[in-house]
Amino acid sequence: MSNDILFSVDNGVAIIQLNRPQALNALTHDMCLPLEKHLRSWATDPAVKAVIIKGSGEKAFCAGGDIRKLADRGPEGVSYRKSFWYDEYRCNTLIGEYPKPFIALIDGIFMGGGVGLSVHGSHRIISEFAHFAMPETGIGLFPDVGGTYFLPRCPGELGTFLGLTGARLKGADILTAGVATHFVPREKMPALEQALIAAAPADKAAIDAVVAGFTSDAGASPLAERKAEIDRRFAGDSVAAIMTALETDPSPFSIEQMGIIRSKSPTSVKLTFAQLRRGRSLSLRDCMRLEWRICNHVALGHDFYEGVRAVIIDKDHKPKWQPARLEDVSDAEIEKYFMPVQDGELQFD
Repeated sequence: MSNDILFSVDNGVAIIQLNRPQALNALTHDMCLPLEKHLRSWATDPAVKAVIIKGSGEKAFCAGGDIRKLADRGPEGVSYRKSFWYDEYRCNTLIGEYPKPFIALIDGIFMGGGVGLSVHGSHRIISEFAHFAMPETGIGLFPDVGGTYFLPRCPGELGTFLGLTGARLKGADILTAGVATHFVPREKMPALEQALIAAAPADKAAIDAVVAGFTSDAGASPLAERKAEIDRRFAGDSVAAIMTALETDPSPFSIEQMGIIRSKSPTSVKLTFAQLRRGRSLSLRDCMRLEWRICNHVALGHDFYEGVRAVIIDKDHKPKWQPARLEDVSDAEIEKYFMPVQDGELQFD
């Protein structure tokens, strides 16, 4: 088995360690398969009381999926994409439905796929070095790994704001968004992990009691101060309505967000909006089934490959989106992304 992901059990606490620090612990398909296998085994093992997941190194918990490999247009890329997304989404769902406490110790960057490995768990504990984002609209993708489920459940319209703009959050702002549950300084993280192992807590209340001994004040949250404004500007029933609300507001914040949204893939922006509005009323499993459909349709288009080229491969940050304007993306085109796909639906055991 690859050393890119490590598994152990200590005093009834199972520990998952993402172990690719040189790649910011980016998730690969070869990591997803043993992850699901171990989680399923531990779920029915009476000797395992709780699960901890963490990343190696000081820079990242998990910076996302291996996007460069996902954007390979060749036959191997096609096969890899389908296998990776299928098994990744199953892992995300398993974490969200896990019958035992699932504790993510997040010390560093967590974006995209890294969010999928943490946000669905019972406890998401961040340090002052945690940086969160769902930046997919900037590479022609959409906020997947359960973004359809958790973003609409952020307070107010924060999820819509985060999904459309790809805004990056840290510290108290991550707590405000509901993405994290607790704040523990980096210097106390190792001691917290050892305390959890020593206590081997088997339920949420017992874990909360242990964590309470290590938490600190995360400080002021600029996002909390902006929340009322964000709720007003991002509450529209269409992307056009949101853009109108931003355009008619002279505040520097609204002007900035308008420019940010217009720099993203127009198709991704409209697709993300439709995805998040649908997700409000769907179960986690249904959200993941929807994302499986969307990603397969996205893989047949243009913007994902162009976005990865511009941001990750050539790094010129000058993507040529097709269509190039929000106004040129029709509702009919967006609806096609939600249709069943040739490979069938995402299946769960």
